[in-house]
Amino acid sequence: MSQLKRPVLGFLLLVGLCTQAVADHYAVYVSESGFADAMEGLKMAIQERGMYINNVMNMGEMLERTGKDLGMETPLYDQAESIEFCSAVLSREMSSENPVQVVNCPFIIALYTLPGEPDRTYLVHRQIAAEEIASSPAMAKVAAMLSGVAEAAIAW
Repeated sequence: MSQLKRPVLGFLLLVGLCTQAVADHYAVYVSESGFADAMEGLKMAIQERGMYINNVMNMGEMLERTGKDLGMETPLYDQAESIEFCSAVLSREMSSENPVQVVNCPFIIALYTLPGEPDRTYLVHRQIAAEEIASSPAMAKVAAMLSGVAEAAIAW
């Protein structure tokens, strides 16, 4: 193999690995429900598990407003909101197990619809790495909780 081809091949391999790594960092769920119904399902799924909703952030509105200020007027979402929520039990377990895990609080799940797709709502949360799940009982519980909340929300 020529000296020129090796760096190019290495770069392409690195790009492929980075793309996969980025995809593995998020769990994405799709609901055929409208945004309002999916949001109601998400709120109910959180509250049914005894967790507290700290904040609902209108990310779509903020991105729309700042996009105009920056001269970037192409709409990214029809609607986009993130819910911050907390479980005192899981937060305590995570932090007791390893103080750096406090960075996982609060938990955040986002909902969004894309332009031209009003009846398809996406729900996304950060994915807990498999290695972390295997080595941390508390993070395994967090991963199960996040997927349980997300699955209940899209089924609602």
